Amino acid sequence: MSTQQAPTVARASLIMAASLLLSRILGVLRDQVMVWSFGRNEFTDAYRWSYSIPDLLFFLVAGGALSSAFIPVFSEYLHTDRKDEAWKVFSVVTTLMSVIVIGFVVFAWVFAYPLTYAVAPGSDADPVRELIATMSRIVLPAQFAFFIGGLMFGALYSHQRFTVPGLGPNVYNLGIIFGALVISQFVTPGVVGMSWGALIGATIGSFLVPLVALRAVNPEFRPSLDLSHPGVKKVMKLMLPVILGLSLPGVYGLIMQAFSSYYGKGTATAMDLSNKLMQAPLAVFGQSLAIAVFPTLSMHFAQKEMDKYASQLASTLRTVIYISVPVSALMIVQSPDIVAVLFQYGKRFGASDTAVVASCLQLFGVGVFAWCLHPVLMRGFFAIQNTVTPIAIGTATTAVFLGLCFGLRLTSLSYLSLPLASSVSAILLAVMLLGVLNRRIEEFDLKGITATFFKSSGAGLAMGLVLWMGALVVPRGEGLGHNALSLVRLFVFGLSGVWVYYGITRRLAMPETAYLDRTLAKLNRKRGA
Repeated sequence: MSTQQAPTVARASLIMAASLLLSRILGVLRDQVMVWSFGRNEFTDAYRWSYSIPDLLFFLVAGGALSSAFIPVFSEYLHTDRKDEAWKVFSVVTTLMSVIVIGFVVFAWVFAYPLTYAVAPGSDADPVRELIATMSRIVLPAQFAFFIGGLMFGALYSHQRFTVPGLGPNVYNLGIIFGALVISQFVTPGVVGMSWGALIGATIGSFLVPLVALRAVNPEFRPSLDLSHPGVKKVMKLMLPVILGLSLPGVYGLIMQAFSSYYGKGTATAMDLSNKLMQAPLAVFGQSLAIAVFPTLSMHFAQKEMDKYASQLASTLRTVIYISVPVSALMIVQSPDIVAVLFQYGKRFGASDTAVVASCLQLFGVGVFAWCLHPVLMRGFFAIQNTVTPIAIGTATTAVFLGLCFGLRLTSLSYLSLPLASSVSAILLAVMLLGVLNRRIEEFDLKGITATFFKSSGAGLAMGLVLWMGALVVPRGEGLGHNALSLVRLFVFGLSGVWVYYGITRRLAMPETAYLDRTLAKLNRKRGA
């Protein structure tokens, strides 16, 4: 079975990485359209804060956390020849949670304005609060679409169908872009158009698209509230801990957004832009691999193949480390160039805006490898239906994060204390999760994972030196010239740095280089043809 599973995970990883990469590209384009159209000010801050209430609902109920609690149970029934029972669980969970989510949406809609004091406690402008409440009410119904889509995507993942689920976020981003460019012309202020675009994109991408795709696996949905079913009880038992575990990156973002309201205008926007840039590799490498490997890990556990479980999990973690460490180097050294190339055009987003966002991105970059490990580590626990331990660790590190946010708030770091606190907490979380897995899972290759980290870090330092030298060799310019030179540094020295990283890791005989070796071999064969 192991010879069959590896290609499945590799293929699924490629599909998920490609779809999430496209999603992040569209996400960057979405943010570009926002800053080009509206700048970095109290209106874009209000737009960001307006998502805090719906996002909290998404992270806690309607997001990937629920599907991650659902997939192991659904897969267990499906892969042990109990298809009818699998769809029974799907029907009951969908019915029950639909009632709960609708209740949350109605509550948040009614109390949208009072809730602004929780999402932006430092803001003292009443018009800003009114705008936050207005846009929150527009976006809130989209959370029901996310919820339904999350369960349908979970069923598709369990059937080893990964292509269609990747379309949802892309359609969602296209909706927001449409709202910024088109709908904004018909509403005041224009930034409200992005909220309407988000609602349209979520409805199409997270509800209609998976609804059509699910027909291919012959679903058997019948509304039911039979809470006595053992599979439903298991999902509910897993759900709360899974929610608290997988939602950590998003919850950290919400906390940072709330603290950003204590600083100057545009800080929330800068924090959001830099955090999303940090989360791009998290989605492309961390989440894609985690989603792809999760059904396989769950199946190995259900079939009591713990040796294969340990091998697959360790291999995935080593791959994540190998890929994400050079990303950290790139973000730490070349963040000013990244931000300038992406956002610094026209009069609405200038050099001072670039400097603020880039400084946040540098500190986020310190912990990006740890955040990339987080979804894989969490699903490693969830696949064996162990939820209490990672949640206890996650709760402890969240307390550390909050303590750092409060403690560093009045220091000279100012708003930079927020991304720094995020990175420190993420690294602590990853280290603690790895330590527990090593104690509880026999044959878990922590030694190999640690070796991969130190070898990758050494090569990453060499890569960072190349990038730093590039910043010295190619001077900075002004206006569009600045962007052109930034682009040169990114591509020329960024590519050189990647080759240095690859060359060193290959000389160190790291097995993870085999992925790039196969890619290069395919390219050479195509050229020869």
